[in-house]
Amino acid sequence: MATLTRWDPFREMMTLRSTMDRMFDDSLQSMQVSSRENGESAFSLAVDVTEADNEYVVRASTPGIPEENLEITLENNVLTVAGEFESETEQEGVQYLVRERRSGRFRRSITLPATVDEEGISAEFNAGVLSIHLPKAEVAKPKRIAIQSHKTIEATASSDTIAIGN
Repeated sequence: MATLTRWDPFREMMTLRSTMDRMFDDSLQSMQVSSRENGESAFSLAVDVTEADNEYVVRASTPGIPEENLEITLENNVLTVAGEFESETEQEGVQYLVRERRSGRFRRSITLPATVDEEGISAEFNAGVLSIHLPKAEVAKPKRIAIQSHKTIEATASSDTIAIGN
């Protein structure tokens, strides 16, 4: 005998939601796999970029990365920070219940809004934060333009004398 099931719109929405969740999970997993095949990890380096009158400062969170595993390059006004999170070797007889810490290579490129003085670039590494100071080139620094007052010239028709006034 056939049973009738009452239509429940909320059940239909939950089915749609779980389908969408699976779709996003599958796409994120495929992104991670494809990026690891290229030798790069699926995560991006977190950075702050600030601008002052004379320089740009880029600060990157690099906890757990030794400074010798970081590489900083500047080419065509694009700053690139690359490095590697070293992975821990798995121990025999130990099973991970949760494993969220990152491992693998990463690369982050930032296009700077103006040219920088390549000779004056400096970087420092302190407590897991990489700070890169990029001084602006002279052409990139703002220049103050003085306003000159207009001088009026008066001429009289009766004589060849010209009076100049402010």
